[in-house]
Amino acid sequence: MILLVLLATVVLLAFYGIAIYNKLVKLKNLVAEGWSGIDVQLKKRHDLIPNLVETVKGYAAHENETFENVTRARAAAQQATTIEGQQAAEKQLSTAMMKLIAVAEQYPELKANTNFLNLQTQLGQIEGDLEKARRYYNGTVREQNTLIESFPSNIVANMFHFAKAAFFELDSPEEKAVPNVKFS
Repeated sequence: MILLVLLATVVLLAFYGIAIYNKLVKLKNLVAEGWSGIDVQLKKRHDLIPNLVETVKGYAAHENETFENVTRARAAAQQATTIEGQQAAEKQLSTAMMKLIAVAEQYPELKANTNFLNLQTQLGQIEGDLEKARRYYNGTVREQNTLIESFPSNIVANMFHFAKAAFFELDSPEEKAVPNVKFS
């Protein structure tokens, strides 16, 4: 009788371990899928940026430093190989793009240009899609990391070398700062 209880306990533990392992594999794949969604949106963004730069360059040719910064940041973002590297590169690219848009704001005829307006609309849509992809990715990362850190699933995760994934945050410190509004 004791042997049967012991055997039943071992079988239940084995099935529980298999279930945890399968859930960890599923979450790992969902994280990879989430990253793929971010990657697609970043590629779209990277492909749109040269067109935006060229359009602004036609009106503000003397802003070479801004254009070079955007081009350099775009190249760095395309070459990033890790999530942390991509995150840092995309923060630099976002900052450079904010400066490019600020340059464009100084030229009323550019702001009225339909090509520029179309590119700006496309960029806004891509940024929205990127935010959605980032939220999905970060949600799956949160789920996976919670399972990896929770007891008793952490035992199975450690046995099979499941590693926590990094969150993907694009917000720069400037974007998180509360704007200072003054009425004259």
